[in-house]
Amino acid sequence: MAQAVAPSKGMTFGEMGSALVLAALALLSIIIAAKAYTPEYAFHAYLFAAASIASVFVIVNRYYDRPAQLPPLTVGGKPNYNMGPVKFATVASVVWGIAGFTIGLLIALQLAFPALNFDTSWLSFGRMRPLHTSAVIFAFGGNVLIASSFYVVQRTCRARMVGDIAPWFVVLGYNFFIVIAGTGYLLGITQGKEYAEPEWYADLFLTIVWVTYFLVFLGTVMRRKEPHIYVANWFYLAFILTIAVLHLGNNAAIPVSIFSPKSYIVWSGVQDALVQWWYGHNAVGFFLTAGFLAIMYYFIPKRAERPVYSYRLSIIHFWSLIFMYIWAGPHHLHYTALPDWAQTLGMVFSVMLWMPSWGG
Repeated sequence: MAQAVAPSKGMTFGEMGSALVLAALALLSIIIAAKAYTPEYAFHAYLFAAASIASVFVIVNRYYDRPAQLPPLTVGGKPNYNMGPVKFATVASVVWGIAGFTIGLLIALQLAFPALNFDTSWLSFGRMRPLHTSAVIFAFGGNVLIASSFYVVQRTCRARMVGDIAPWFVVLGYNFFIVIAGTGYLLGITQGKEYAEPEWYADLFLTIVWVTYFLVFLGTVMRRKEPHIYVANWFYLAFILTIAVLHLGNNAAIPVSIFSPKSYIVWSGVQDALVQWWYGHNAVGFFLTAGFLAIMYYFIPKRAERPVYSYRLSIIHFWSLIFMYIWAGPHHLHYTALPDWAQTLGMVFSVMLWMPSWGG
């Protein structure tokens, strides 16, 4: 009888590629830290270096500890879901939520009792207020959305999430971006745009993380065993794709130098204001609305053990929200230098938003 040969073990493309890219990022970060224009920027460069080196060690140790074959897509004919990243993002959302709400309490007390504005500039209301806003929206809310989207897309598609390293890069990379953004607020590193405070290097890193997020989610949908794409996944895809477009448009900037945290936005004057509130309004519309509607579309019918009331109504809800919300940003700029026709356009589409609101 022929003896079974154990499969040979080798690093996957994702493991090898991630380790090499992170090693290169660590080296680049150390060079930037050594030549940084400001100590605050050097601090962030050292954080990038430390996180990259730690990630390389984790990837290599994980390779030596894991079996030769990657986890199977199915076990006993049932999907072998990857819930590790989901659990991590869920716990992270709780931690960031507590932190964000605590900071909110502190800045509320600073308004009521000015003596609580301590002498240290990094604990002043001006720096803590955007930290609170971003912690609650992007740290708490963002981790909720990533965790729920990775959970829902696997369950509704009856398929294991695409990628081995990629889902972990999404959740860990996103939370590292939160650390960079949050410490940047306290250190005074900001481009002064509401909901878009982080500077160019943080924005660039987030772009890489977000593109990976989109590819993992879309790849899982394409791997589905169910013939239909459940309605929650439409809203998740709209949220992920639109936030990517908004992020790229509003944060188009030219850095002073690779050794400087400062950059200059390519837009100017009223164009910059319009792009900013196209972004700001739709960060609410697609991050805080479409993303969380996706959660509702899955978990409410699931807990109620009843199907969605009307599939046709969900289609009207989706397309009216997607089409109308994107145009409503100018209502943040009434009675400003924005042309009257643009202000009117934003107002009209804002009024028409009753349809997706009621549809939902």
